[in-house]
Amino acid sequence: MSEHETPKAEPTAEGQAGHKEAGDDRSRHAEGPAPGGPTGQEPPGQEDGEQVGTVIETAGVPEAAIPELVIISGMSGAGRSTAAKCLEDLGWFVVDNLPPALIPTMVELGARSQGNVARIAVVVDVRGRRFFDNLRESLADLAVKGVTRRIVFLESSDDALVRRFESVRRPHPLQGDGRIVDGIDAERELLRELRGDADLVIDTSSLNVHELRAKMDAQFAGEEEPELRATVMSFGFKYGLPVDADLVVDMRFLPNPHWVPELRPYTGLNEEVSAYVFNQPGAKEFIDRYAELLQLIAAGYRREGKRYVTIAVGCTGGKHRSVATSEKLAARLASQGVETVIVHRDMGRE
Repeated sequence: MSEHETPKAEPTAEGQAGHKEAGDDRSRHAEGPAPGGPTGQEPPGQEDGEQVGTVIETAGVPEAAIPELVIISGMSGAGRSTAAKCLEDLGWFVVDNLPPALIPTMVELGARSQGNVARIAVVVDVRGRRFFDNLRESLADLAVKGVTRRIVFLESSDDALVRRFESVRRPHPLQGDGRIVDGIDAERELLRELRGDADLVIDTSSLNVHELRAKMDAQFAGEEEPELRATVMSFGFKYGLPVDADLVVDMRFLPNPHWVPELRPYTGLNEEVSAYVFNQPGAKEFIDRYAELLQLIAAGYRREGKRYVTIAVGCTGGKHRSVATSEKLAARLASQGVETVIVHRDMGRE
């Protein structure tokens, strides 16, 4: 077991430590196929007696043969191992806890496999400054070689991480003689720059292992990479802003169905609630104009190479207005050719 993994525990609504954490509330994708091989297995294409750290030239290797690379990192206890297992189930070659200096060598070995290793996922954690410097140097080396790489960062709140470590009675790998929160603070500071460079940030604070798998499925299961993927997430402001939101929409300018007795028990998924919300002055116009604005933003994201966007739609409790609006907005994006996943983060909490 890797240092950052924790013993298995039953999945809960709050998530678990190590490899039993979180993802999406609603998935439109099925579970992936059975795992293709054990995490951390020896790289394919390695010749007898050849050391893993040997530098292998890729001269003469067709560009199409260079593997696609995903780097999975993030906070200890936020779900790195679960994310890696999901990619493994989807047919990716997964290497757990690989030293960052060896990532380019791993890619070169994959390029030598004659197409047998087309997608590689590497799980890394940052335990020290030199370790992080090695990762940065490796990423720069990959960029020079034209390797397509993405960084998935698993994030979680301090409260959720503390609960997960306490539930399995394990120390945080960086806490030393201090408290769990001391280790979390140290790790968050070390990972700050990497988080800023991430292509996809997944907040696992209130999600479980099955939901994380659904979210990874939604992002990586497709055979062809779409131009842009969007997650439309409804939430309640009284429960806090989603930390992984790229754009935030506030629907509290519309009347609250909570104060309509016959609508209060229902959610924004109910047709009567949705009709009430979009019969209010300005509601339909808002959807039309915001959808146009998103077309402009999406074009810019594509030019900048950003493939994922999370749009957080909020109301007071995350039950009525934000849910109804998220459904409408997701449908509009889908009609524009944007692959869209819907998450209702706080629906059901009241």
